[in-house]
Amino acid sequence: MKSKNLSEKILRSVKSKGFKYIELPSVIEANHIVQRSGENFRKFMFSFTDINGKELCLRPDLTIASCLRYLEENLKGKEKIFYSGQAYRKVQSKKDKIIRNQIGFEILGSKDEKNDDKEIINTSLKILQNIKYSSGTLTIGNIEIFNLLISKLDIPKRWKLRLSRHFWRKEYFNDLLKRLETNADIDPTIVEIDKKRYLDLLNKNPETMIAGRSVGEILKRFDTKIKDPRQAKRGNKVSKIIKSFLNISCPINKAAIELNKFFKQNKINLVVDQRYFPISSNKLSKLNVKFSTSFGRHLEYYSGMVFKIDVKSKSATIKCAGGRYDRLISDLGSKKQVPAVGAAFNL
Repeated sequence: MKSKNLSEKILRSVKSKGFKYIELPSVIEANHIVQRSGENFRKFMFSFTDINGKELCLRPDLTIASCLRYLEENLKGKEKIFYSGQAYRKVQSKKDKIIRNQIGFEILGSKDEKNDDKEIINTSLKILQNIKYSSGTLTIGNIEIFNLLISKLDIPKRWKLRLSRHFWRKEYFNDLLKRLETNADIDPTIVEIDKKRYLDLLNKNPETMIAGRSVGEILKRFDTKIKDPRQAKRGNKVSKIIKSFLNISCPINKAAIELNKFFKQNKINLVVDQRYFPISSNKLSKLNVKFSTSFGRHLEYYSGMVFKIDVKSKSATIKCAGGRYDRLISDLGSKKQVPAVGAAFNL
């Protein structure tokens, strides 16, 4: 199927579900992207400086551009929108494409989260009904369950925040787990060195800058570590629990059963109801539906339900992915948290 014909079919399907078409700016402030995704993301951006010295970039992500629109236009309440266009991102492999053609659709500002999650997935499935394909897979995950697990683990608060914050950075996250396993950061010698540094810094001006941070900030961090220590024997146990959790993969109708069995085995005070998931059928429109605890780590801003659909037609491989990102608009500058969920087809 030619890309243009496919695009027109998708756009018609989304519109028929009550979504309103909007235009998105091709150029946005680079600062918004860096604040949200960190300095490491800068190397993927096509950026430049305008005559006023402001750093701008070609949009590397349509979802962020859409959420910025909602914020900057001071919009309130529920919006069902869709858009199409190109995202521009530098690549590290010759196989990857710099320009990505996408069609996205979102529900912003609605508090009916579970029904909105279902509607986004059902809209994606409706689109696929108009495309001939033989088989495919719908994978569902949930970042919120991971964060709930972390909140119950017997480790200091700073470690809980660290693990939740870096879940999407797979390699760095695995390094954190190794630190938990080996307890290298609480070696008695290192602890004594840290205490000596702490005492030395107490005699310095709190406003003095060291490696980009004030002495006051460094002291605050040391103070937290000293008052809330992590016991060596617990690190290895916690790491094993996390690794075991991230290995859970099953048909979607077994998701609650497998999760609750895991929580019970590890004496974690959590229970999940099968109704928590947007879908409970293992087969939908030729798609095998599965649940995976490790899915959803490809974008930092996801905060709840996440999903992807992979199907193969005779002429193309079609991919759709999306999820819930309730904190994104507030992270971009909103004083209030705005519920948001959406998906995009990559053409």
